[in-house]
Formats: sequence, structure tokens, C-alpha cells
Amino acid sequence: MSARDTYSGQATYYDVGLGACGTFHQDTDFVAALNTAQYNPGLCGSKIRVTGPGGRVDVTVADRCPGCGHGDLDLSPAAFQEIAPLSAGRVAVTWTFL
Repeated sequence: MSARDTYSGQATYYDVGLGACGTFHQDTDFVAALNTAQYNPGLCGSKIRVTGPGGRVDVTVADRCPGCGHGDLDLSPAAFQEIAPLSAGRVAVTWTFL
């Protein structure tokens, strides 16, 4: 994975707390849980730019999403609201590491 690669998948949102990266965050923070297939602890703290149907948002990798498929992200509610209303629940996204 490099900063030039663009990935496609689905984004959802989750109740943020203590993540796999060992840091505690709140629902108002702009953080993401990376899918298990692409996650490794060395990516903790990395910045990702996510583009969805309603805009784009920059987030920090803070957790791992065991239920997500390759290319999928689980975003904090605050971050998800930057790309779609929470009522959407799941949206198509593209994303890249910054």
C-alpha cells in the first residue's frame, strides 16, 4: 500500500472508544477503523482521505474493523456525517492514504 493507491469499498459508522491501536477516541473525532485485510499496527495514526457521495473527509486510522471486507472502512459518526447522513448507514467510498 502506498500513498498513491486508491481503494474502493463501503463505509459504515460505529461507536468509537478504545481501538485496536490502543488509543481512546470519541464519536466526535475524525477516526476510522481499517478493514482486517488491510490493517496492520504500523498503520495506526496514518491519515486517510475518504470520498463519499456527499463530500470528503480526512481521518486517522485508530482501530481495526473485523467485520469489514477489503477496501471497507468503519468511520466515527462525525466523520461519516461529512460524506453522508447517518441515516444512509452504508455508502460507497473511495479512499487513499495521505
